[in-house]
Amino acid sequence: MIIFKGVSKYYDNLPILNDITFTVQKGEMVFVTGPTGAGKTTIFKLLYMAERPDEGEIVIKEFNLAYLRKSRMPLLRRDIGIIFQDFRLITNLTVFDNVALSLRIRGVSEREIKSLTLEMLKKVYLRHKSDKYPRSLSGGEQQRVVIARAIVSEPSLLLADEPTGSLDSNTAVGIMRLLRDINIRGTTILIATHNREVFRHTGKRVLKVNNGVLLGEEVG
Repeated sequence: MIIFKGVSKYYDNLPILNDITFTVQKGEMVFVTGPTGAGKTTIFKLLYMAERPDEGEIVIKEFNLAYLRKSRMPLLRRDIGIIFQDFRLITNLTVFDNVALSLRIRGVSEREIKSLTLEMLKKVYLRHKSDKYPRSLSGGEQQRVVIARAIVSEPSLLLADEPTGSLDSNTAVGIMRLLRDINIRGTTILIATHNREVFRHTGKRVLKVNNGVLLGEEVG
């Protein structure tokens, strides 16, 4: 599903990532951990092509990103769901319209959009909030909207950047349970987190990053 091979990234000649190599198999849930500034978010930006590597090779499914033409980037991104650390909900759109946005971009019919969006909101326990606006929701509710938006189009890969970073412990447990359920249904998930409690006792692979270097991996 994902191949990172000798990937390096520099900002102003300073190494942000240095010779990173790892793989993620289809259907896996893998964690990337390290302190703030370790390089976790940069790895994610390279995966959804917000940034390009300065060295090395990145492959996602059949796409070799080094040779991917700009015109084909939407085809890659269509199959990647992203849970941003800062949510990035559109404040003047309702919960329903935030979740439905990716389906509308794909040209899905309004009838199908309504069915898929309401079903997804039901799965994240927000069906009753469909006509509310993001500012009226709690942090945990906003995070569930972000997750619903990321997975409503059934991507094969989900990138979750600090999905529990700003949540209380009870809400964080619920979010991780939801992500595990998504993974069980077949979605490959890569989760960046600085909090070891998120992956403790999960039995999942954990990639340890610090100062832009992959230090190794362990089992959570």
